[in-house]
Amino acid sequence: MKITLNGENRSLAGPSVQDALDEIGLGAAKVATALNGAFLPAAARAGTTLKDGDALEVVAPMQGG
Repeated sequence: MKITLNGENRSLAGPSVQDALDEIGLGAAKVATALNGAFLPAAARAGTTLKDGDALEVVAPMQGG
């Protein structure tokens, strides 16, 4: 399927958000996710199916001050 991942067009197998994170190497990482502009909790990733045209944002926490 074709989605927008962090502003970049990507083709991913999916079908779930968790599958997409696994595919890009962030399956076990501590990240925040938003699907189509709405926060998506980590517990909901495996049960949330991606569709063509979806926009997924993945953000890793930053340290510093």
